[in-house]
Amino acid sequence: MSMDASESAADDFWRQVEADRLHEECGVFGIFGHPDAAAITALGLHALQHRGQEASGIVTYDGKRFNAEKRLGLVGDNFSDARVIERLPGSAAIGHNRYSTTGETILRNVQPLFAELETGGFAVAHNGNLTNGLALRRQLVRDGALCQSTTDTEVVLHLVARSQRNRFLDRFIDAVRQLEGAYAFVALSTKKLIGARDPLGIRPLVLGELDGHYILASETCALDTIGAKYIRDIENGEIVVITEDGIESHKPFPPQPMRPCIFEFIYFARPDSIVQGKSVYEVRKRIGQELAREAPVDADVVVPVPDSGVPAAIGFAQESGIPFELGIIRNHYVGRTFIQPTQRIRELGVRLKHSANRAMVEGKRIVLVDDSLVRGTTSVKIVQMMRDAGAKEVHFRLASPPITHPDYYGIDTPERDKLLAARLDLEGMRKFVGADSLAFVSVDGLYRAMGEEARNPVRPQFADHYFTGDYPTPLTDVMGEGSNPKQLSLLAEAG
Repeated sequence: MSMDASESAADDFWRQVEADRLHEECGVFGIFGHPDAAAITALGLHALQHRGQEASGIVTYDGKRFNAEKRLGLVGDNFSDARVIERLPGSAAIGHNRYSTTGETILRNVQPLFAELETGGFAVAHNGNLTNGLALRRQLVRDGALCQSTTDTEVVLHLVARSQRNRFLDRFIDAVRQLEGAYAFVALSTKKLIGARDPLGIRPLVLGELDGHYILASETCALDTIGAKYIRDIENGEIVVITEDGIESHKPFPPQPMRPCIFEFIYFARPDSIVQGKSVYEVRKRIGQELAREAPVDADVVVPVPDSGVPAAIGFAQESGIPFELGIIRNHYVGRTFIQPTQRIRELGVRLKHSANRAMVEGKRIVLVDDSLVRGTTSVKIVQMMRDAGAKEVHFRLASPPITHPDYYGIDTPERDKLLAARLDLEGMRKFVGADSLAFVSVDGLYRAMGEEARNPVRPQFADHYFTGDYPTPLTDVMGEGSNPKQLSLLAEAG
């Protein structure tokens, strides 16, 4: 096998290993008026690397022209070179980390996307997924638009360009009013940095300040990394406009209760971020505490599945009184193409990234705590790893309810027939993963961990469709114009 073929096969292998985890689509960052805009944006994107590892890009404006650098791969591999930053002059910048849920992983899909419009240059970066993006794209192409990418974000450029409004801001508002689904946008024109959040606030976006200059970012951890001050969350349905004169807030949508994505708290956001005024780390610990109350077990040690299961496992241990130990050690330095994926390597699978800490496992009844169960294939390997290390019993606890429905708002979930909880009941899932017992936190338990008494079935406080089938927006690209989100849930249950 040639070196190129070997590396390609290895990449395929690691994609299969990673396919059993959920992935966020993107992270966005923007800054206006700072002399080190590009360097600060690169640092901000580095802090948001967990939100997308496939590609990254930065666009700046220097008062005369827009400058862009886009790369496949990690931020640190592409934007740590001073020569790259020097090619991005200007005091205004936006940046983007990508994990694709729409469009291939190719350079022309890497954001921010840029176009020269009648009103001047315009760049945009997007976290989320438009549930009518395909329908809009088809109509735009029928009307003569020439699309340069296969990502749903490009429709925003076309909608702004085709708007009949006079002012640029009005054109942007005209465009976002035609969108369905989840989005957090940062956009840059010759005079403005714009941030926009969808009417339900499904995807996150925060406002910060550094040296008197405003910043937009997906999470507060990006502000902490650059030493910026957190000001507030952008509200659901809000558009903020930042110029040399300051900041303006516009609310072009009818007011409605927000429904942020609850998976930000379970898995996607960094533990040190504050989302909607809540510490992600503290929420995850409380989920573990709820899990211990709802599904207690006689055991000797609580073991997290690293790294995302750690806070919930700490909470489980604190509530149950069972000692917490690192029974699994994660190797952070395993690369995708370091070795040809022979059959033996395929059989080792997860062990290349996770190793049992035998001294903490052998002869003990253990409680494995993980954030979620998707396809279940990785869980099978981890449970078996514990048994091979001498565990007497393996009890599996999940810090989210069963995932029974796919997501259409920016989370890369499998189709419903690939989701383990959609195919099997609790006992079937237990047998599949090979655990002595299996339990998930309940939906109401999850809401209690969020500080709510329970889930409001009439007006849910969060977007939780992956557990309930209660989709918060129309799903035009899935079901057609005028779709009713609840209809999809009923069809899925019937099918």
